[in-house]
Amino acid sequence: MKIPRRGSLRAALVTSVAVSALLLAGCSSANSDGSGDTAGSGSTTASDGAWSYKDATGATIKVDHTPKRVVVLNDIAISFIEYGLRPVGTFGQLTMAKDARFTGLDTDGITQLGTGYGDVDLEKLAALKPDLVVTSVYPTDEKGTLDTTQPGYGFKDKEQEKQIEAIAPVAQVKWGGKGEDVIDHIADLAESLGAKESTVEKAEHRFDAARDRLEEVTKENELSVVSMYADGDGAYVTRPSDEPTLQMYESFGVDLVNPKPKGFYWGIYSWENAGQISGDVILLSQQGYQVSDLEKQPTFADNAALRAGQVHSWTFPALDYASQADYMKKLAGWLEESKQLS
Repeated sequence: MKIPRRGSLRAALVTSVAVSALLLAGCSSANSDGSGDTAGSGSTTASDGAWSYKDATGATIKVDHTPKRVVVLNDIAISFIEYGLRPVGTFGQLTMAKDARFTGLDTDGITQLGTGYGDVDLEKLAALKPDLVVTSVYPTDEKGTLDTTQPGYGFKDKEQEKQIEAIAPVAQVKWGGKGEDVIDHIADLAESLGAKESTVEKAEHRFDAARDRLEEVTKENELSVVSMYADGDGAYVTRPSDEPTLQMYESFGVDLVNPKPKGFYWGIYSWENAGQISGDVILLSQQGYQVSDLEKQPTFADNAALRAGQVHSWTFPALDYASQADYMKKLAGWLEESKQLS
């Protein structure tokens, strides 16, 4: 049974338009008003064409027209493209060419502003003449606390963030809490920037079908799944409750492994202790060590899932209906093909 997720939010936005029309004038970025509970949940376009968005930090970004030239963090740029929008530029941990999530997407005309985290070419950014820059902000603990003294995700430091804000207003989307809430916020932001509601709804129908299939498969197959990243320092197992996508998958019935080491988001294992990591299926980050690297680690080479070939790429699928539908379809197939190892 399909549970409506977005109707009440859209209705709230419609009723707020008349009020916001009185408030929106000029182009500016306001300071936080301290009401963090609803931050990031509302964007409006007033009758005079002005646009407003209350972001995750509580700041209200106001522009005297609907932004058309938008530069976006790659995590969110993917979602915008899926919804039919065309960012003029993107930045993030990976370039579009190296990020598997961009495979099959039309990226023509989108400028790559850097090659790694914190690398944003300010001259290129200014040349794009953006109306808006969109990035994300991660909570710092399981309570969802946001540290506004730190820069937005993808920015090197607060100084760089100020330099970017001097070029265009910056909006930050909260990347934490319930996965479906984040998906909703991004979908509404995309619609406020011109994405067609019909395009979003079509993607949502695909999402619903993929969710139903994943729930069906998890009921039929009792398999544990571990999401991890690895590098020369050790293995990092994601805590499902702290990662929006994994939280959502867990609510759909996926049995995700909780790491034993304490800590927010990651449970960190040194390579000496990596043998403690267990699970029938591994979702391995597209960044860092890959299968061939794991096989060279003496304490991990005999991991049951690794030896069984039940390792699949964890791409950190973008939090939009289309991207999630595609990944959940793959995940359901992997689980169907896997066997219980413990």
